Order: sequence, then C-alpha cells, then structure tokens
Amino acid sequence: MSSHPAPPDYVDVVVAAERIKGVAHRTPVLTSSRINGFAGAEIFFKCENLQRSGAFKFRGAFNSIAALAAEQRAKGVVAYSSGNHAQALALASRLLATPATIVMPSDAPAMKVAATKGYGAEVRFYDRYNEDREEIGRGLAEERGLSLIPPYDHREVIAGQGTAAKELIEEVGPLDMLMAPLGGGGLLAGSALAASHLSPGCKVIGVEPEAGDDGLQSFRSGEIVRIPVPKTIADGAMTTYLGTLTFPIIRRLAHDILTVSDEALSQAMRMFAQTMKIIVEPTGCLAAAAALSRESGCEGKRVGIILSGGNVDLGTFAKLTGGES
Repeated sequence: MSSHPAPPDYVDVVVAAERIKGVAHRTPVLTSSRINGFAGAEIFFKCENLQRSGAFKFRGAFNSIAALAAEQRAKGVVAYSSGNHAQALALASRLLATPATIVMPSDAPAMKVAATKGYGAEVRFYDRYNEDREEIGRGLAEERGLSLIPPYDHREVIAGQGTAAKELIEEVGPLDMLMAPLGGGGLLAGSALAASHLSPGCKVIGVEPEAGDDGLQSFRSGEIVRIPVPKTIADGAMTTYLGTLTFPIIRRLAHDILTVSDEALSQAMRMFAQTMKIIVEPTGCLAAAAALSRESGCEGKRVGIILSGGNVDLGTFAKLTGGES
C-alpha cells in the first residue's frame, strides 16, 4: 500500500527533502516593507505559488511517488483532488514515468483540470456534493492495482509538504510564528513537524476559511469534526474534515487555528498583486489574510507565512480582485 498507518516525524521531512532536491524548486522567500509596516511585524513569505505545478503540493506528490517500489510505480497511481494535488501528482507522475488517474470534482477550476490533463493524467470527474471521492479513489485503486495517494492524509505527502517550512526556517532563521493554510492538514502538519525541530519556540498557526472551519472545531473539541462541503472562494480548502494522520500532529504541535472571510482573501490577493507583483490564489492567501488582521497576535514578531499556491485563472483573479484599491 502507498499509505502507512504510522505518522511521519521530522526524520521523514529530512528524507523527503533529499528525495525532492533538484526536482522541486527551492522557492524564494520574499518580504515587503510596506506590508511589514501595515502588520507591525517582520513577515517572511515562502512563495510556493512559484513552485512547480503552481503550488506546494508538488513536494508531497513527488516524494510519495518516489518512495514507491519500482513495480508499484509501473502499475500507476490514483488520487482525488480539487486541483493542486491533481496537477502536482500528474506532473510528478510524468517525471517519474508513472501512469496517473485523478478523480476531480466536476466544478473544479477549468485551468486546474486543463493543467492536470496537460501533464498526461487521466481525469475522472465526480459530483462533490453527491458522491464520495475517497470511495471512487479506493475503487479505482482496487480495480486497477494502483497506489492511492490522497491529497493530505498520507505519510509521504505530509513529510513532503513539511519541506517548505524546513526551507523557510533554514533560510531566515528562528521564527516567533509560522502560519500556514489549512484544508485537510497536510501542509500544517508537515510545517509543524519542521518548526518544532528547527525553531522550537515558534507558534504554529493554521488558517482556514470561515465557511470551512472543521479544523477549528476539531482543534477545540479534541476530535475530528466533519462538516458539509463549504462554500468559499478558497477552493483548495473546501475539505470537510481533517485526516487521521494529520489531526494528531496538528493537535499536538499546532498552537491555534484561525479563520478568515472570503472578502479578506480577495483583499490579500489584491495586495500581493499591487504591492509585491505576484499572483496568489485564494487558498494561498489564507495565512497572509489572518496575519494582516489585528486578531492574529503578529505585532512585533518574526512571522513566517506560506503562500501555498498561485493557480487561479485570470478571469477569476480579475473578478475577485476587481473594484477600488
């Protein structure tokens, strides 16, 4: 099987960093004096919007496929994803000569569907409101003998995602806070593993859309809470519950979960375009939007923020960032 019941630890993040070295981009860390002044903090943006396939997901996808035995890679892999994991797995599969089948929602952004197909993957559509993508994925895996690589609840996926935080802290030094978008928890869990080892005093914060606060509810209650599919512009965080591997890591190592409105995400997208000249997708703005709110507790601190992706089509980008600045 491609997944493993044991949770990953920091050693797995180090192994992942070696696997993806020279393949995944070591993305730049950008700063803005204007944004620092507004937030009253020293903020370091880890720009995973400039990663291969346009998001941090490439790290975990490549690490997961590279970790498979040769015979498993030859048979192929299957995944389910709203977009970024789909594109990442499709590209990683092409690079590793592995057949890939991706189960995608029928309402996934057209750009993400086109990119996934463009990398050579077979796309299988489903209705996210009436069908179970995990059930479809498991069925295809069993039927075709494929290795199932889910978007977040997977040992090598979590370890791979943690390499972004590892690189960030190695480059800028210890942080007071590290903030990362939260969907299913792969990025936050991996980031927490890296931060707890490399910057032990760092408070790790997850940020999710207000409409999809399952992570916050789970963090507060101490058990995984499931919610209906949320309606939010943060399509990469339209998850309904945290993973059985990601949640225990988040509960143990994260310090808090915050939520932000869709309007705050639109404002953050506009800010990045105007101030830093970069395109960040709505989900990728989650941590930044929270940091710029007065409730974040960032004032006077060294803060690392992971901009998780930049995959948004120009029409949607124009619509979400339109209006007066």
